[in-house]
Amino acid sequence: MDKLMHDLKVQIIAQLNLQDLTPEDIGDDQPLFVEGLGLDSIDALELIVLLQQQYKIKLSSAEEGPKVFRSVKTIAEYITEHKPKV
Repeated sequence: MDKLMHDLKVQIIAQLNLQDLTPEDIGDDQPLFVEGLGLDSIDALELIVLLQQQYKIKLSSAEEGPKVFRSVKTIAEYITEHKPKV
């Protein structure tokens, strides 16, 4: 899961155009919204697109978003649980 979390950090930086950050700047359990990275609702939409494009995963409901996107670790756990079987 460490590789997945590192890959996610790289993808989040690229998807959200966070040029000032490196993957090492983002903690695995660091909150992504509000007091953490300070992401907003537009960024949440970008993260949903990232999940769909990179991992072929759709959230089952909007209520799931805050829980899934709390941190890089929670996104990685969600991907691991929901990735399509190959």
